Amino acid sequence: MPLRLENVGIAVRDLEAAIAFFTDLGLTVLGRDTVSGEWADTAVGLDGNHARIAVLQTPEGDGRLELFEYIHPDAIETEPTRPNEIGMHRIAFSVDDIDEALDIAARHGCYPLRGVARYGDAYKLTYVRGPSGIVVMLAEELKRN
Repeated sequence: MPLRLENVGIAVRDLEAAIAFFTDLGLTVLGRDTVSGEWADTAVGLDGNHARIAVLQTPEGDGRLELFEYIHPDAIETEPTRPNEIGMHRIAFSVDDIDEALDIAARHGCYPLRGVARYGDAYKLTYVRGPSGIVVMLAEELKRN
């Protein structure tokens, strides 16, 4: 059976702020919708499910994010995840210029958890606390001569 990753879904407290962050990093909005009804309750397993959603795509077209902001039931705030917690951990993006990506993130009030690290001769990378506490890894592949 062929298998293909469709998207990664992330609940956010402010859909417009999350869209602005990810589009500034280079993703494009494929579509928006408001979903509710019996089909949504059944698919998600949550009665009264009503959410605003947006699907974004990475520039090469292979990666997609589905962002959703709950209208009903009320969204439940949780503590932002930490790198060593079990469960959904982070979303990672390759970038051409990590400094430029960090400038974009900073314009949205999003900063590295600690700093930029170098993974041998392969990558410069960092974890950024993005909108709604989402952990976003940015990685710049180092060019070899």
